[in-house]
Amino acid sequence: MYTSRGYVTWRASCKGATLHRKTRSALSNALSAEVVTGSTAWIGRGLSCVCAQRRESDARLSFDMTPSQEECLQRLQNRIDVSYDNTNKDHQDALKSLWYASFPGTELLDLISEQWKEMGWQGKDPSTDFRGGGFISLENLLFFAKNFPRSFQELLKKQNGNRALWEYPFAVAGVNITFMLIQMLDLQAAKPRTLLGAIFLKLLSENERAFDILYCIAFKLMDQQWLSMHASYMDFNTVMKATRRQLEQELLMEDVQRIEDMPSYRLLSR
Repeated sequence: MYTSRGYVTWRASCKGATLHRKTRSALSNALSAEVVTGSTAWIGRGLSCVCAQRRESDARLSFDMTPSQEECLQRLQNRIDVSYDNTNKDHQDALKSLWYASFPGTELLDLISEQWKEMGWQGKDPSTDFRGGGFISLENLLFFAKNFPRSFQELLKKQNGNRALWEYPFAVAGVNITFMLIQMLDLQAAKPRTLLGAIFLKLLSENERAFDILYCIAFKLMDQQWLSMHASYMDFNTVMKATRRQLEQELLMEDVQRIEDMPSYRLLSR
């Protein structure tokens, strides 16, 4: 499980607040130079690997939210708290929608089917892989498929670059990315306790779909890291660490005032 603690001393209202150039620069340099170590946790079975990291020397952040920011964060937390329920018709319909967005024109035989392995689920029942990410991880995948279909299909079908013999399973990697982002941004806390969480709340207040868009960015960036590192199946945890570091660095950039300002946003194509 990701349990990063990236504290700094800073008190501000997030919306409209601008971090001092030196503060962001120093933190970005620290992240860049950091050697990340930690234990490994697993979601579900098999590949579902995410890495843990803790920075013992970071200072604690003090942060106050406006009422509108509280509402925005609460709505996202309400989504995070929803577990996937394979008896819930809305959840079943969302899963079917994901299939048809992924494989247009191919009939889905059943919600429990060997067909799901084509998408990179670990078995014939995708619900068993949602334990770590909850229903929001399905929502993230569906958002990606509908809003950036070209990028989604490129990743699903591994169309870019020289691929490894042992590739990461697409869908399970997606669940891990959801989980990683929740932990990285400390989104289950009552209010931001990290600088990254505070910065993200500002982005969320500007665009309520910021988490879903960040997910798409993270997925595309993860695949780019995978290719540049010539990674294979057992390197997934290392790739996730590198992806997280890159996301942290970009969020700390002074010019990132909207989620679309992140440099890696340009990797996405519709």
